[in-house]
This record gives sequence, structure tokens and C-alpha cells, in this order.
Amino acid sequence: MRIALYQPDIAGNVGAILRTAACLGLAVDLIEPMGFTWNEKAVARSGMDYVGAVEIVRHVDWAAFRDQVRGRIVLLTTKGAVRLDAATFQSDDVLLMGSEGAGVPDGVHARADLRVLIPMRPGLRSMNISVATAIVAAEALRQTDGWPA
Repeated sequence: MRIALYQPDIAGNVGAILRTAACLGLAVDLIEPMGFTWNEKAVARSGMDYVGAVEIVRHVDWAAFRDQVRGRIVLLTTKGAVRLDAATFQSDDVLLMGSEGAGVPDGVHARADLRVLIPMRPGLRSMNISVATAIVAAEALRQTDGWPA
């Protein structure tokens, strides 16, 4: 199982997701362009010392990412078709998160094999992307018996 971030905007969110991924044993795909400069200092500051404990693959754009995906693309979206508590995950799924500001374009949304929505109270837009990523990853790992030993 992998986590993929589509054109992330905020380095701190990426750092929090990298830390979560390291702790859970998940690899992370970063789909560029990103809304911040990727350099060792910024990554070290946002991901702390966990960056070395996670496999990170950077992709120059959506097409480069899409062409190498092996499992299903599971998009976390506020326009989801399946509630998280009704979704079924597979061990080779790629959990795709959109950018904080714009989500994903329609073509990316349409390419997803499964679109998942985290149920929330009415009137609230969305959760922080790093929190939402952790919630979905935890459920996917629970279903696939993928928790670290």
C-alpha cells in the first residue's frame, strides 16, 4: 500500500504525512509540481528525522505517476462515491490525496478506481489532509491486515 499526494501545497502537511507513512511502513509518491520548494532543509524541518525511514518517489507530473501505478488508485475526496465505513481496500491500493487548495482535476477524479469520502458532520468542508490521510490509511491497513508487526 502507498500514499500519493497530488501537487501538495503545504510543506508541513507533507512532513506530517511522511512521518505517518514512516511509522506505518507505507511508501509515499509526490506528484509535482508542489506548492513549495523541495530541498533537504525544508524536508528535514517538516518531516523531522523520519524522512529517512520512508520510501519517497517524486513524479514530474500526473502522467508520469499514472503510468507507473500498479494497484488501484483510491482517491480521498469530498465528492466521494463511497463512505469510508463502506469502502473495501486491497493491499496494493494507492491512497491518493488532492492538493490542499484545489483537490484534483476532473480527469484525475475520473481515473480513480475507487473514490472514498470520510463521513463528517453537515456544514463542515473538510479535514486537514494529514489527518484525513491517517484516518484512511488506518482503515485500509486494518482491512488488509497490513499493520506493522
